[in-house]
Amino acid sequence: MEREFIPIQVAVLTVSDSRTLETDTSGRYIADAMARAGHTIAAHVIVKDSEILIRAQLAQWIADPGVDVVIATGGTGVTPRDVTPEALAPLVTKHIPGFGELFRQLSYAEIGAATIQSRADAALCGSTYVFLLPGSTNGVKLGVDKILVSQLDHRTRPCNFVMLLPRIKNEPTGRA
Repeated sequence: MEREFIPIQVAVLTVSDSRTLETDTSGRYIADAMARAGHTIAAHVIVKDSEILIRAQLAQWIADPGVDVVIATGGTGVTPRDVTPEALAPLVTKHIPGFGELFRQLSYAEIGAATIQSRADAALCGSTYVFLLPGSTNGVKLGVDKILVSQLDHRTRPCNFVMLLPRIKNEPTGRA
């Protein structure tokens, strides 16, 4: 039996000191792809490369029941200004290591060993999924097209992130 599509609320975060909404090709690609897939774009914001500002925006969306998923682009490299994973770290409830592992595996086919410089990652933060993608538009396309479009589609079998949302939002945690 075919499952029905379930639209979710997606917030897009671009981490950049230089991009504007007009020049943000990576963030726009995420928003457009998620809208084409049938999801609602709850917000699209650009923040500077600042751990404090990134964490504040992520925390706001994680606390917002109107946001199911945050997809961030930028700040996942290894230079001193790349602090998106550090900004997210204190907000993480459950790390989702398979996302970054799969991203780097797929990326290897395109850019070879340079993929080891990527810190693409994902986590469950409270009841909100957060996915961290590189700032490059090619990296964003890879993560969105080859991983997120299918994993954010309730019809994807054998499992997907959307089918778990009702349990994540309603079940008590196993922690004492």
